[in-house]
Amino acid sequence: MSERHFDRLRLRTTPAGLILMGGGARAAYQVGVLKAVAALLRDARRGMDPGIAQGHNPFPILVGTSAGAINAAALASRSDNFQDAVAQLVAVWENFHAAQVYRADMFGVLRSGARWLSLLSIGWVVRRSLRLRPRSLLDNEPLRDLLARLIDFSRIDLALERGHLRALAVGASSYSSGKHVTFYQALAEHTFPSKLQRVSVRAKIGVPHLLASSAIPFVFPATALDLSDTATGGVEYFGDGSMRQLSPTSPAIHLGAERIMVIGVAQTGNPGVLPNFDAAAYPSLAQVAGHALSTIFLDALASDVERLEKMNQVVETMSPHARRAAGLRSIETLSISPSERLDGIAMEYIGALPGPIRALLEAIGTYRSSGAGLASYLLFEAPFTRALIDLGYRDTLARRDAVMHFLTERREPQAAAPARVVVV
Repeated sequence: MSERHFDRLRLRTTPAGLILMGGGARAAYQVGVLKAVAALLRDARRGMDPGIAQGHNPFPILVGTSAGAINAAALASRSDNFQDAVAQLVAVWENFHAAQVYRADMFGVLRSGARWLSLLSIGWVVRRSLRLRPRSLLDNEPLRDLLARLIDFSRIDLALERGHLRALAVGASSYSSGKHVTFYQALAEHTFPSKLQRVSVRAKIGVPHLLASSAIPFVFPATALDLSDTATGGVEYFGDGSMRQLSPTSPAIHLGAERIMVIGVAQTGNPGVLPNFDAAAYPSLAQVAGHALSTIFLDALASDVERLEKMNQVVETMSPHARRAAGLRSIETLSISPSERLDGIAMEYIGALPGPIRALLEAIGTYRSSGAGLASYLLFEAPFTRALIDLGYRDTLARRDAVMHFLTERREPQAAAPARVVVV
């Protein structure tokens, strides 16, 4: 776009929501999309109010799940300056190491993963004598320290008070009650429909909520959250928010979003078959696990966006009176998803994982393309995350016009002031 085109634009003011879904290390793709959005806004700043373009948060309603919840909380904590918030995320994700998320040393892997596999194989023989009770395949205690350093949660309250942010919501699934809980932080109470085992809880989002939301089943341990101050009551153990999340876009809508930008982490359409994939071979444990995680993380979002678009078509056919009577409104949506298979990219970088993690994954069948899906969720290593950031950046710039239409609108030309007549 030329500077002449930008000088007739302004940032849209209708409430916009940003949906960031889960996917472990795949969430690096989201950071690439956000990096491109920030770059487009910087380019557009020449024809806008510099103060608004620099500090304005284009997504005052942030909804995240799993690793997406971490990205959403990081954006919320610095929502007074969107450019700085994105730059911080890019710096972290471009320099990631697996040891920042989970124990990747030999002792840590033996303590969690090897013990877990031993229990699966011969636990029925030794469980009484050794009393092995592993909680997960990997120990994600390092992630707790990273989150405490990365996110200043006190700034979220400040952003809400100053109007830079309207709401932050993160999802988690309770192993204790079987319910999917949306934890949201906002200045006022909001009404969410309580159905299909879905409830909402107003809370101050903190490290425990993010650990709970990002606890990939079997891979990371569940996190205890105290709900004593809620109608649910008591302590419950939570896992990844992508489980039982039937409508990922719903929280943003109920928090007041009139526009929604959705960043997925799965290639749309027919992705085809990975190279060197033997469809006739019996699936390994890693292959089954990767397929299960894809079902949890990827399928619900695509289906929900499709339902939302169909509902928009129905609403558009209704009269304004009928819309008000039914309590319906049209929600503008923009979806950006990878143009390439992320598990295919992961195949190229499995060697970047620490040796103990590679050995653990190989023990459950992660080799060649059969376990690339599982590996793509755990590849918190800079070569892989940088590749996904670059892909997200390119995919977003390829849809520059759609993104700018979502973020901006044409400014109405101001009428020239009438000439002043001076009578002498």
